[in-house]
Amino acid sequence: MRKLGALAMLAASSAAAQCVMCGRTAQAQNLARASVLNQAIVLLLIPPVVILAGFLLLAWRRRES
Repeated sequence: MRKLGALAMLAASSAAAQCVMCGRTAQAQNLARASVLNQAIVLLLIPPVVILAGFLLLAWRRRES
């Protein structure tokens, strides 16, 4: 359980670093470009979330069998 907690903390710290990079890039641009950057971030987030949901669904179905 401790290993899982440590892994979660490492993942959260790297995710926060990416958000700061994107935030500073958006601040350096005008409002229209910042909006496009935000839309691109959400668009790029969709495939990993769908893949993770698929793995979780597969694991859940195999657990019940």
